[in-house]
Amino acid sequence: LKGGPVEGIYKLKQFHIHWGSCEGQGSEHTVDGVKYDAELHLVHWNTKYGAFEEAVKHPDGLAVVGVFLKVGSPCLGLQKVVDVLDSIKHKEKEANFTNFDPTGLLPASLDYWTYLGSLTTPPLLECVTWIVLKEPVSVSKEQVNSFASHIVLLTFCH
Repeated sequence: LKGGPVEGIYKLKQFHIHWGSCEGQGSEHTVDGVKYDAELHLVHWNTKYGAFEEAVKHPDGLAVVGVFLKVGSPCLGLQKVVDVLDSIKHKEKEANFTNFDPTGLLPASLDYWTYLGSLTTPPLLECVTWIVLKEPVSVSKEQVNSFASHIVLLTFCH
């Protein structure tokens, strides 16, 4: 990740999805009071700090791209992840998959809102440049349900 509101190069560390107990209640961000069914967070760290663990100690350490998800037609980019979920049944279990392109999780338009903020989960470190994409991505109800039945954090190893 580079350009836009961030300076330097940020490397994708992990992504995860937030969802609610019912449709229309899962996103962490709202737009004019409207919530979406779910929200994808792609977490990147500033490579000038050498490691993710060091980057979180700095105000420009992380850049998180937020993508609103709305129930509709399936997202082909997400299906590869959904297909591997059943092989991850226990905590700290890993599954490898290849040829995954995270840009398949993004909408056609990359217009965004941005602000400086914090992580949304403890320890709530104030080290995040938020980049929230304006256009939602359509995902099927089955895809959301697959994530809801698995607590998953997808981490990238390079």
